[in-house]
Formats: sequence, C-alpha cells, structure tokens
Amino acid sequence: MDSDQANEQAQGTGRRALLGAAVLGAGGAVLGLSGTARAAEDRTAGHGGRGLGSLPVPTIIGHRGASGYRPEHTFGSYELALDLGADVVEAGDLVPTKDGHLVCRHEPEIGGTTDVASHPEFAGRRTTKVLDGVPTTGWFTEDFTLAELKTLRAVERIPANRPHNTLYNGRWEIPTFEEVLRWQDEQTRKRGRQVWIYPETKHPTYFRKLGLGLEERVAKLLRKYGKDGRNSPVILQSFEPSSIQRLNRLVDNPLVVLLSSADSRPYDFVEANDPRTVADLVTPRGLREIAGYAQGIGPTLDLIIPKKADGTLAEPTTLVSDAHKVGLILHPYTMRNENPFLPAEYRKGTAADAYGDVFGAFKTYFATGIDGVFTDNADTGLLARADFLKG
Repeated sequence: MDSDQANEQAQGTGRRALLGAAVLGAGGAVLGLSGTARAAEDRTAGHGGRGLGSLPVPTIIGHRGASGYRPEHTFGSYELALDLGADVVEAGDLVPTKDGHLVCRHEPEIGGTTDVASHPEFAGRRTTKVLDGVPTTGWFTEDFTLAELKTLRAVERIPANRPHNTLYNGRWEIPTFEEVLRWQDEQTRKRGRQVWIYPETKHPTYFRKLGLGLEERVAKLLRKYGKDGRNSPVILQSFEPSSIQRLNRLVDNPLVVLLSSADSRPYDFVEANDPRTVADLVTPRGLREIAGYAQGIGPTLDLIIPKKADGTLAEPTTLVSDAHKVGLILHPYTMRNENPFLPAEYRKGTAADAYGDVFGAFKTYFATGIDGVFTDNADTGLLARADFLKG
C-alpha cells in the first residue's frame, strides 16, 4: 500500500477498535460463525449495544427503501420500508447536482428513474458521457441545478418486473441528502425508535474529476447534523475502496466496501492502474486490508453462494468465515421477490413479475452466517428472518 493508505489506516485504528467491539456486541464474537439458526438467534436482539451492535442480526436493509412496492429513492419508498419493519433504510445513493447539492438517485443518469424525458425544456440536456469507462446516454444530475431537479418526479425503474409500481409514477420528487438527514430525525421521533440509514457514494472518482467530490460534501452534512460519530445511525458504503478510505479520514461512521462480481475491478483501481479485481479483495489478504479502514463488506450474493451454469446455487464460498475472521460484517445484496432475480431452483413459473419461493432463498442465504441483507421487500425479509430464527 502507499503512504497515504498507511496514514489513513493509522488514523482510524482507535475508532475501529471501538466499532469492532460494537459489532462483537451483537451477541458475542462474530468470528467463525457456523451460520446455524441458533447462532443467528443468539445475535439477533442486539443485546442493547450501541452503534452497529444495536442492530438485529441478520439485519434487514430496505434497498433504496421499499423499492419492490414504490419507485426507488423517494420518501414514499423510504417511509414504506420503515412501515414494513426494515431495520435500516438505504437512503440513498448519493450523486451531486450542478450547484453542488447531494441528491438521492440510483445513478447520475436519470432518464430511467424520473420523468425528465417528458420535460421539453430539458430536451437539450440529453447527452452521451463516458461513465466509469462506459458510454452512457441520457440526462445527468451534474447538468442540473437542484431547483431544476426539483421540478422532476420519480418513476418506476423496472416497470416490466414491477408494473404495479407505475401507479405511483409522478407522485414524489427527488430527495436531497440533507432532506433525508432531517427526515431520519423526524421519523425517529415519530416512531419512537432509532431510524438507521445506509447512504452510498456513487461513482466518486468520476465526480471528483468533475470538481464535485462526494466525500467532503457527505462529511460536511453529517457534521452539521451531528451524525459523524462511531455510534451514529448512518452507515456509509461505496464500490470504490478509495472513497471509503477518504471517508475514514473525514468521519467516524461505520464504513462498508461494496463488492461486485469477482472478475470486476473497482473503477478507482482502473484509474490508478491497480490490476487487482474483486477476486483479490475477497482473499484473506484482501479482507485484512479492507479491515484496516472499514467495518464491513457488501458483496453480491453470488460471492456468498456462486451459481452454476444452469442458474442454480452451487456450494457456498468461504467468504463469510474469512471476513468474520478479520472482524468484518457482511451485508450482501440484493434479495428481490420476482422470479428473474432468484436462483433458478427458487423460481415459480416464467412470468417476469411473478414471485418465486423467496422464503426458501432467504433461508439458504441466512444459513451461511451473513450479518444482514439488502432487500427490495423488507416485509418478506422480516418474515424470512423470523422463520429462520425459529429454525
């Protein structure tokens, strides 16, 4: 590692030790968990700990809210996730506006998640950009002021799988991260329990090159609202390890490195000519390095249990036990109820919007010992957890 990375790790040592204790507080050591229902039951209550240790295990994380039922990254989706019982709400994927505000969208390209195409005044903003090496055509948040974005309304991103969600097209505007932080406090007071959020820095290298660095903006807002501490109910995540390392210098929040397919490379690695892939990061050596600046990883479900050529599940990898051995928690992504998103053996019929045996799939993944999971259907996740803990 270079000297900057070494300094980042040294600066974070004390808070990592405390955060590690919080994680271990979720019912004893997370090291070497067997993945049995009994082990999960021992850890599920949180045992009154603070920070990460206060969350139930397995933790049910509302992916972009309750995006199985409402257009994603809207307050309608976020609030429904809480209504359904989500332990944490992924609010939201953070991208910047032209005038430097952070807003919640799955991607900076908003043609598929808003009604921007129906606004003739913005027709001239449609363009093609190279986003993390991929030519992408559409409308981009960095070309709009916040005031302009506020004239748009959210729409369902995958209507073929979720035709019922299109009922809510046009109902909600694009939230800002600052609005989310205020909403979190309001919902915590309203519901009488601490509401947790799990924002992500999206394409941080791309935006830094545009002069719109994300991490400093995130840190400034967290400090403004007193949510930059080790026990703060805000977990930060990114697919770019350097973004998490930068956040490690700026705030004391729990940090999670997201991991895509084994053969992929984080884009900051591409920019830095670092030849490593995700496969290198999930080795014991790679995980030890991540544990130097983060408290967890967010791998794809396929990194937990790979799929065979026919789409059915193969044998689990050692990733769960390997990560636990170095004190990292695992929050894989993403469980969805619809057939196309499930392993082949859990599908029912062929309809793209039909539900499969998602409870069976949850049970299989929970049995690996994961600490939580992102899901578009928090209510399904809560029922699946209850079933699993009865075991």
